[in-house]
Amino acid sequence: MNLQDLFGLEGRVALVTGGSRGIGKMIVEGLLAAGAARVYIVARKKEQVDETSAELGEKVIGLVGDLSQMDGIQQLADDLAAREDKLDILVNNAGAAWGEPFEEFSEAGWHRTMDLNVKTPFFLTQKLMPLLKKAGTEDRPAKVLMIASIDGMKTNPWPTYPYQASKAGLIHLTRRMAAELVQHNIIVNGIGPGAFPSAMNRAARDNADMVEKGIPSRRVGVTEDMAGGAIYLLSRAGDYVVGTTIAIDGGVVNANVGAGNFVDPSGD
Repeated sequence: MNLQDLFGLEGRVALVTGGSRGIGKMIVEGLLAAGAARVYIVARKKEQVDETSAELGEKVIGLVGDLSQMDGIQQLADDLAAREDKLDILVNNAGAAWGEPFEEFSEAGWHRTMDLNVKTPFFLTQKLMPLLKKAGTEDRPAKVLMIASIDGMKTNPWPTYPYQASKAGLIHLTRRMAAELVQHNIIVNGIGPGAFPSAMNRAARDNADMVEKGIPSRRVGVTEDMAGGAIYLLSRAGDYVVGTTIAIDGGVVNANVGAGNFVDPSGD
């Protein structure tokens, strides 16, 4: 058994939405370390896309787009199809959080969160199906990775109602899409991140000393934690894992006898 063959991603072409920062960027770094040939990243802000592309090197190709709307999803699919004849890996990472008191929660916040966190992964995968089907074979299936959250596995005290509902919905959507796409040699799985420092999780970024007290592993996540989980699911090592969402959270969901939550409701 060759570990490089088991966990390597040589020759693979990947797309990571929201790949310019945070968890998306961590996954991009993992893909590169595992040998991916090209990694496309897409985000709304050009300066962030350009900065990350320049930092991570020529294998990273930056695209700018707003995936919260169907025209942006279609534009990305068309752009990628003009550049590549197949897509081995799709990481649906782009997301949003919105927090407001229950009595004041706005429809705008509800729609933005539910659209980007649930609608976008579904329709982007749908639009990219031709490229994924061309890549997937029985011996080397294409992979789709959904980035959910432990907030879809447990409740938290923040007033981020659609965020928590959307991530729970995404976990079930992962199961249902996995059942549909496995017949096309496309394997769908998910990751539920816990406390990783990012603009979405400012508590973990700015107050790690406080946050880690509620984590059984007694620390917040780092790039290697997220990259390792993604590489496992996206490589040959994860080919027999189908429709599963793995919590990468230091034990908050499955090994915590107390309460703990660390998603900042002001993140976007």
